[in-house]
Amino acid sequence: MRVDLTAKPYNLSAEDIKWVEQTIAGMTEEEKIGQLFINMGAERTEEYLTGVLNTYHIGGVRYNPGKADEVYEQNKILQENSKIPMLIAANTEMGGNGAATDGTYIGNEIKVAATNDPKYAYELGRVSGVEAAAIGCNWSFAPIVDLLRNWRNPIISTRTWGEDVDQTIELSLEYMRGIQESGIAPAAKHFPGDGIDERDQHLSAAPNHYSTEEWDETFGRVYGSLFEAGLPSIMAGHIALPSYVRKFNPDATLQEANMPATLSKEILTDLLREQMGFNGVVVTDASHMVAMTSVMKRKDMLPQAIAAGSDLFLFFNDPDEDFQWMLEGYKNGVITEERLTEALTRILGMKAMLGLHKKAKTEILPAKEEAMAKIGLPENLAIAEEVADKAITLVKNNENIFPISPETKKRVLLVDVAGTKGGFGAMIGNNEKPSAKMKEILEAEGFEVSIWESAEERISGLPLEERQKELRNVYAQKRPIADLTDNYDLIINLAVVNPNTDQRIQWPASKGTPDIPFYVHEVPTIFVSLQAPFHLADVPQVQTYINAYDAKEITMKALVEKFLGRSEFVGVSPVDAFCGFEDTKF
Repeated sequence: MRVDLTAKPYNLSAEDIKWVEQTIAGMTEEEKIGQLFINMGAERTEEYLTGVLNTYHIGGVRYNPGKADEVYEQNKILQENSKIPMLIAANTEMGGNGAATDGTYIGNEIKVAATNDPKYAYELGRVSGVEAAAIGCNWSFAPIVDLLRNWRNPIISTRTWGEDVDQTIELSLEYMRGIQESGIAPAAKHFPGDGIDERDQHLSAAPNHYSTEEWDETFGRVYGSLFEAGLPSIMAGHIALPSYVRKFNPDATLQEANMPATLSKEILTDLLREQMGFNGVVVTDASHMVAMTSVMKRKDMLPQAIAAGSDLFLFFNDPDEDFQWMLEGYKNGVITEERLTEALTRILGMKAMLGLHKKAKTEILPAKEEAMAKIGLPENLAIAEEVADKAITLVKNNENIFPISPETKKRVLLVDVAGTKGGFGAMIGNNEKPSAKMKEILEAEGFEVSIWESAEERISGLPLEERQKELRNVYAQKRPIADLTDNYDLIINLAVVNPNTDQRIQWPASKGTPDIPFYVHEVPTIFVSLQAPFHLADVPQVQTYINAYDAKEITMKALVEKFLGRSEFVGVSPVDAFCGFEDTKF
């Protein structure tokens, strides 16, 4: 498929196209190969950044998070020292905090979707764009347009709009509209679509098992709508789509049919380019993920990604190795001259679409004082507060416990509920226990609040000999039910479970202690999930269940307002929070 720079998403003039063509013609072989890489920087020093530019001639970066002023200075160095203007990407999935750590968090996608108001998807994009553009970003790896059709899927449980195709299209278009107002190019992800398999491509293979007909009516319709609207780029996931591989290649082996999209010609060229007509840029998902790295040797994987139809390769492992292997792949014909030129044309075409070639290097970023004034504005925080108020979803309300008050439910026990410790989710998630903040808020309202210390926490602090003795007696920790009924008027379970190989609650071995809500018919109990929306599968017995979607302070405050009856529960679940089970409903 030839690249048409006059068509969407580029819509370039003859002068713009001339710049693209002349730039490619003037590049050395090494500079052409370098343009294929998006680097994750190890440092922000000028020496490091200029060294990477001069040695590897990279096409762009997706940098490590940092404060706005630090990222601004980094991006200024990059643009002023790069021979060709840089694509600088951020993960603005949840707001401007994806571009700078002091940027504004608006809400993860499922939280925004739960407001049932598309204006907040626009605001998510708009705020993300304003703050990211201020510090020199021009590209975003968002929106996430995966469809959450499998409640066991851990990696996109809060990172997508939900399960509905039409809602996903509507909210994605609104996000695009908002972020493009600031000149940021969105990259929808993760083509051909996550949310079907229950595994996480960071850690293992995670194919999309839909038939070609099912895919066309779901993910195909989502992406087709975004392409029609001029989506400039996509991120290809390390997600196989066997049905379409077999459509284009009926003789495909089992391994070929399950090749991740990032390495599959059938998915990126035959389906995406030829059948769907996508004319924009394709970037791979991160190249350290196991669903990609486990398929073949890395020296073969790098050029194969470009040969299959990816235009940009996300992240070096070892820069010297990766650059050399990509260059060798070009020299030995894995990457053809035509395929390389096509990739470079799209890369530079998007840079021209963003107008980067028309600005002096020193003028690509706004003035620093002007930029810093756009970060973390109070009016943007107010949007986040609105989202928190409107998103919180009362999924199950079988005992009509609300409103509560210190007069009727004065003595409250808070219980933290956890999942597997460690893993990918623990590194990116919020590991602070929410009970401390909830205690503070409730006590200010006149409640008497205690926090349950689990047997596991208590035993872990003991000397080894005592610890072993306590562990042997864990089943002797039972107490009379009266210890609960006589001392507490209300128990609130607060679950923050980060994704690992799953995103399930992991119950302690003790059983029969307040860690596990066995007591729902003994003491009024509220279970609040502060992250994953599917915990009813693990606590079907609870009669009052709430999805709040995150554990931010603004969310905790909004929760208490609803507990007290000062604010109504108006959130609408974008997914089946009952997980398809009958027992979760009664």
